[in-house]
Amino acid sequence: MIIALVIIGFLFLIGIFFYNSLIGKKNQVTNAFSAIDVMLKKRFDLIPNLVEVVMQHTTYEQGTLTKIVELRSKAVSGNISDAEKATIDAQLSSSVKGLMLNVENYPDLKANTNFINLQTTWTESEEQIAAARRTYNSSVTDYNNAIMMFPGSMFAAMLNFQPMTVLETAQEERKNISAKGLFNN
Repeated sequence: MIIALVIIGFLFLIGIFFYNSLIGKKNQVTNAFSAIDVMLKKRFDLIPNLVEVVMQHTTYEQGTLTKIVELRSKAVSGNISDAEKATIDAQLSSSVKGLMLNVENYPDLKANTNFINLQTTWTESEEQIAAARRTYNSSVTDYNNAIMMFPGSMFAAMLNFQPMTVLETAQEERKNISAKGLFNN
């Protein structure tokens, strides 16, 4: 009888250990996604400054600037899902890349101290977002491994833990960039 109680107690402790481990990994994923949110907020706060500096020095196509401002407004509205945030982030990245490429046509803007500082801050922000994405993907992979590998998979199935998806780069952004093409435009 005592042996049966010891075995049941041992199995109960193992169950608690696996449950706590899975919850910890799930919370790591949530925390990593929150870090991405913080970095995106920083980026979205920089956009109005970038747009203002560019508008002061160029007659750049108003449609692109309007699109960037609209995307920023959507992103900070708080009424969107994580998937929508990722989509807006991709659209915003693409629009801003186009904006930065067109800035090359304006020597006065490139020499402007405010623009140089803003561009440096923007670059740092993009690097922080990339690092936060890597951390998120690492956390998701760790979590998915925990719920898919034995014996964690047994507990995960009983507790209805579902796999999460890693952030992926859009196919368009995977293409090789031609420096020659950039300089010929």
